Amino acid sequence: MRRRTFRTADGQRVEGVWRHIFTRNGDTYYLADLIVYADGAIDCGVGGLTDVAGLRGYLQSGRVATTLQDGARGSAHDVAGWRFAEPDAWIDPDMLLGEVADELDFLNGRPDSSERCLVAVQTYLADPTEDNRLAVRDRYLAIPEHLRIYALGDMDARDWPLRVLVTPVDAHLDADPDEEVVTADVLATAIEYFRDRSLAAAVRETRTPADGAEHAQAATLTIYRGRQEHPGTEVLQNGWRATITINGRDYPSVTHAYWALSTSDPGWHDRIAAAPKGDDAAALAEQAPRRAGWPAARLAVMAVLLRAKYLQHPQMAQTLLATGDARIIYADLGSAYWVASRNQGTNWIGRLLEVIRSELAVAEAGIPLPATHDASPSASP
Repeated sequence: MRRRTFRTADGQRVEGVWRHIFTRNGDTYYLADLIVYADGAIDCGVGGLTDVAGLRGYLQSGRVATTLQDGARGSAHDVAGWRFAEPDAWIDPDMLLGEVADELDFLNGRPDSSERCLVAVQTYLADPTEDNRLAVRDRYLAIPEHLRIYALGDMDARDWPLRVLVTPVDAHLDADPDEEVVTADVLATAIEYFRDRSLAAAVRETRTPADGAEHAQAATLTIYRGRQEHPGTEVLQNGWRATITINGRDYPSVTHAYWALSTSDPGWHDRIAAAPKGDDAAALAEQAPRRAGWPAARLAVMAVLLRAKYLQHPQMAQTLLATGDARIIYADLGSAYWVASRNQGTNWIGRLLEVIRSELAVAEAGIPLPATHDASPSASP
């Protein structure tokens, strides 16, 4: 899973993840998407939203299928059809439900079953009592069976060190007589693996590249219509009323300026610039002729307009700077070229905001760099 998506509920963005599943209707299995949302809502591909209990019911009834019947019909989004021949399913209902529980933990910033198991391992290493070993065993068995080999993120070791820890000394792994016996030496090897792993993790956490952290330290910021996750960041929307001056001409917002400059017709330019709201400016621009070469030029135009906004409005510049090194996802309405929409979108506005934030940081830090950008595009209406 962990293919990201979202839905909008009561004007709020609700994060989600999805995976493929099969739903069953009569003797036909349909390839569908199982979508799990952070608020616990689940789309099983059978119409409407349910929850974990509802998903369990669909699994029990066979409406959501983890077992495929030999010879049954299959269909994929109305583009392909077949009959199953010797189908081999990898998971059962309990595994799927465990996977969903992990995804809900992930979406809500909680440790999932694998992470909880590794916490128990650390407790055992600090105090290797039988009770703590049994706690590791319980946490290990709580990981969905098909995901256990990924718990350590080490496909060479797979889950062998965990299996050793949860097996009593002198017993066979997994209580299988065909598996190796866990001797004191085998247990010591597994423990050494975890101690080396902990040491390596501690080194990684304390080692910082010379020019700063490799990954964002601040939480991702999503900008969209309606109430913001972080109050005050609504000013970062392009349609926010913030007059910018370009080539001596005032525009009520970045959106107004962008669409007005997209046409070389003076009459349309003035009508768009005078529109009551940004949405009105965009609607008018759809009727106006585009400048020749606009698709190739639009990214540079947007960059100049955004730069002008934050250079001409210092308080808004401080709001942008206050986002730190957060990744900015611009999820407002608009073309997928500019925004990050459902499972697609190049998010150019978000990326430009990050660049301009860095330029503002250069000025704030007093780093002596030449001015390479002019906040006034040469295009004139």
